[in-house]
Amino acid sequence: MRETAELIRKEFLLEIRQRYAINGILLYVFSTIFVVQLCFGRVIDEKTWIALFWVILLFAAFNAVSKSFIQEASARRLYYFMIASPLSVVVSKMVYNSLLMLVLGALSLGLFTVFMGFPGLYAGLFAPAFLLGCIGLASALTMVSAIASRSGNNAALMAILGFPVVLPLLLLLVKASQRALTGTVEFAELLRLLSAIALIDLVVVLLAVILFPYLWRD
Repeated sequence: MRETAELIRKEFLLEIRQRYAINGILLYVFSTIFVVQLCFGRVIDEKTWIALFWVILLFAAFNAVSKSFIQEASARRLYYFMIASPLSVVVSKMVYNSLLMLVLGALSLGLFTVFMGFPGLYAGLFAPAFLLGCIGLASALTMVSAIASRSGNNAALMAILGFPVVLPLLLLLVKASQRALTGTVEFAELLRLLSAIALIDLVVVLLAVILFPYLWRD
């Protein structure tokens, strides 16, 4: 736990010192939402709103999380290998990226609401789906970033491996958001959708914890 906490602290310190990374992501989100507003205006139906929001958040996740392992030099990875366990490394990356995605998701939601309005989603379903979705996207893409860092063509491999991994989660998030439009979702259906999203998040985390040590030693 101490190793994990120190590695998370290290991630925050690096982000503070290298502000161009988070600033670039925020600029991407703002410019994308602004272009969408210019093309569609504020008059769009609820399903289009949901589709655009999750597409923008998906690409923001790729830009934010892809740097987890890809942008680290091999010498730094070797240094981490000598001072920390692989479990601490991968858990710290997933926790930090999940927090980063929650912040980016909240900012994206706020900007999207300002430019495109808010369709009046049922908060009892949309809020937990949003939280679980940000955590799931961050965790899945963190592991994909670790795999892609072992390849010479990192960016292409990140895109090729990342989309099939997050596709089931993305489909569930869109479905849950569409159910949230009505506000009449039964508790059983609400529990089923949220349980499916949480189960995908759990499976991704468990696979990362189990498989990452082998990748780390390699």
